Amino acid sequence: MQWYHYFSGFWAGMFLANFVPHFTKGISGDAFPTPFANPPGKGLSSPFLNVLWALFNLVVGYLLFITSKISSDNHLSLFIFFAGIACMSLFLSKRFVNKEKI
Repeated sequence: MQWYHYFSGFWAGMFLANFVPHFTKGISGDAFPTPFANPPGKGLSSPFLNVLWALFNLVVGYLLFITSKISSDNHLSLFIFFAGIACMSLFLSKRFVNKEKI
């Protein structure tokens, strides 16, 4: 594998992890911050917009996953993919801890 396959795998993990909270909040009918809120990333966006943003993240994450050639035979590619998931998950847990107060 080339270096850019690992890079794509890391970002695939990031986008797929970002899919989860926006999709969950959106289909639950809850407002949640998106980059399109006012102010961006701090204000609350509608559930419909959250579902759209989640689906965008899912498509981009899937395309990156496919191009990254992640394989269970290549443990490094799996590790980097899961590192992307972990990084985004930890970042989001810190970023949105006080979303009601933003």
